[in-house]
Order: sequence, then structure tokens, then C-alpha cells
Amino acid sequence: MSPSNFVTSSAGKCNKTMEGYYAFYPNKLPPVVGTDWSLTALLSEADRAMAELSGAGRLLPNPHLLIQPYLRREAIFSARIENTITDMEQLALFEIQPSSRPKTGDVREVMNHLRALQTGLDKVSGLNNAEQIPISSRLICELHGILLRAVRGGEIVKTPGEFRRSQNWIGPPGATLNEATFVPPPPSELPRLLGEWENYLHERTDEPELVKCAWLHYQFEAIHPFQDGNGRIGRLLITLYLCSRQCLSQPLLYLSGFFDDTRDDYYRLLLDVSQKGNWREWLEYFLRGVRRQAQLALIDTKDILGLYQKYRESLKESTRAPGLAAKVLDHVFANPYISISYFSQLSNESYPNVSKAVRFWCNKGLLHEATGRRRNRFFAARELIAIMSRPVATPPQQATNLAAEPPNNASISNPTP
Repeated sequence: MSPSNFVTSSAGKCNKTMEGYYAFYPNKLPPVVGTDWSLTALLSEADRAMAELSGAGRLLPNPHLLIQPYLRREAIFSARIENTITDMEQLALFEIQPSSRPKTGDVREVMNHLRALQTGLDKVSGLNNAEQIPISSRLICELHGILLRAVRGGEIVKTPGEFRRSQNWIGPPGATLNEATFVPPPPSELPRLLGEWENYLHERTDEPELVKCAWLHYQFEAIHPFQDGNGRIGRLLITLYLCSRQCLSQPLLYLSGFFDDTRDDYYRLLLDVSQKGNWREWLEYFLRGVRRQAQLALIDTKDILGLYQKYRESLKESTRAPGLAAKVLDHVFANPYISISYFSQLSNESYPNVSKAVRFWCNKGLLHEATGRRRNRFFAARELIAIMSRPVATPPQQATNLAAEPPNNASISNPTP
């Protein structure tokens, strides 16, 4: 890593380590960033969009079920940034057939991401009988252990659940420490830097929560505390932070979709903070992402809620609905794929009774047989899948403001903080 690229940065310093290579040592947060009406307006728009989304989340009749599609989407997009590719169908099918062997290791890795996100949300919110705990280094290590459990090379190389004990770096394949694009601080500095990061997270400071969240995300990526999985854990922490601060009533904001859609800008701006102290442009980018993703999620939430209410009304109007129809409906809106045998085991209900409920919803148009087989069939809620599989795009109401949005860039293979 060339120290000449970092000489003007207010974010930290590029110093030579005792081993003779250069590494970046981030300064304590918060940075000093000037504000003006333009930035204030952008912050106001992002706050308003997130508040509207949070309000819609409070209207969900069964939020603990209906938020699952959002968590899947966040896990899929965050993993995609790291070139780990799966889709909604592959992930959902692995959930309903957990004993099956996934066709690729990517599915298992994204499933781990989903489980880590769910675990983190349960703990910071006290859901599902979990003890409510604050975000901490201990919790982060626990989530990292879930993220890298039983993945390719995980136990040997990636030390799941442990902060790194050796130097890592980021750069082109085969690059050495001296050729790297970015070298985070050495392992000996991690206790101090993570302690400062955690202290800032819990301090009551003057900056708005979205601004603070942008600083925290950058700093975590600059510290790069794990041997692997730093990007996914860092993006996961955005959701946990916003929910723990009650900025969101439910985890409906999938910011990784924006980062994936503008991947070149995401990496470039994180690196620009380290090299040039370009906090302002990073903050503007982050706020635009919050604004756009909150607007998109609000549209999706309203559509999902409308679809759910449509089938609830259909159930109320039916005089001969099976007894399990309501349970199956709720399950489908948590996972748009259902297997009769799996749901029978999950709910401890008889196979014939579950089969009747599934047949009922097939007749109502909610479910469609998706395998073409006579046995081991599964059924899909195509309308719900269509909503949750929408591409990341600019909301219609922002179409006149495209110049303010980052371009949709191609993927790159070498992420840099």
C-alpha cells in the first residue's frame, strides 16, 4: 500500500508497522463535516422516507412473519456484493428442505447470513424470547460465527467468530501487502479501535442517527476486524443499528440492494474517505441510498400488505375453509414456498390437514404447484415472489431527480474500504 495515496486524509493516517509494511490507522469518530442547506435537505428527505416506512411497518398485522421476505432480500443482496450468488427461490427452498444438500455453497452462505441477521435482530430487539442486549464486540463475534459456520474454508482460514490475529489486506488477486489497495490496522490495534468504535456507537451525540450510522459503517470497514466477512457483517450492522435506535419499527430497509446496484461507487467512496477524507460525498451517497431504498420498501410493503389483506378477506368470506388455512397463509407470507411434508413437521399437524389447506389456497389462486412432480412437491406464491423479486430501481416519484442518484455501475471483483 502506497502511503502517498493517504497523505491528505482526515480519516486517519498511513503508518509503517513494526514489521515494515504500511497500514491505515483510522482516527476516532466523529469527523468534522461542514453542513449546508443542500445536505440538510437530503438528510430531511432520507429521514422522512424512513419515517414513512417505519409507520407502514407498524401497520403490518403479523410483522414477525411478514418481515422475513425483506430479511431474505437483504441477505441475498449483501452476499451478491461479495460475488456470492443465489436467488429468492433457492434460499426459500433450502429453508423448507433443510436436510437437502444445496446445489452450491453460495446458498448455504446466504442462509447463514440470513440466520445471523435474524439472530442479531432478535437480540437487539428482545424478540422471540431472546434477552435484549446492545450491539457489542461480543455480539458481533457471535454473528460472525453464524455467518461463516460450515462454509468453504471457514473453519481453517476464516476463523469464524474471532477477530483476526494476522494481517489482512485488500487488492487485486495475488497482490502483496506492499501492492495492496488498502491495508487495515494490524491486529494489535484492534482492541483499541473496536473499543473506540463501540464507545461512539453507544454515546449520545449531536449528529442525527443516519449520519452516525454512515460514520459507523465506514469505520467498521476501515478497521476490517475479521479475516473474512467484514463487508457482510458491516452491512448487517446497519440494519441492527437502525432498529436498535428505533429509527425503524421493523427491519424493512434493505440498503444492500442500493450498495449492490451502485457497487463501484460504494467501494470508491469508502476508499476516498480513507485516502482523501472525503466524508461529505460518502455521507451524501449513504443518505441517497437510505432515501431510495426506503421509498422502494414502502411501495413493496403496501403491495404485500394489500395482497395479504386480499387473501385474509377471501378466507373470511369462505364458508368451508380448512382449519389450517390461516396458519398456511401466514407461513406463505413468511416464506413464499411451502412443502406439505415440511409444514406438517414444523406445525405438528397431520399431513392430510395441511394438504387440505394447501389445496384450498391453490383453488383461491394464492399457491401454485411448482415442481410438476407427484411426490415431494412444493408450492409457490407467485404474486408475493413477484413483489419481492423486483429489481432495484429508482422509485417513480424520484424519476425527475435522476441526476442526484449514483449511476448503475458494473460489478468489480476487488472490494476496498
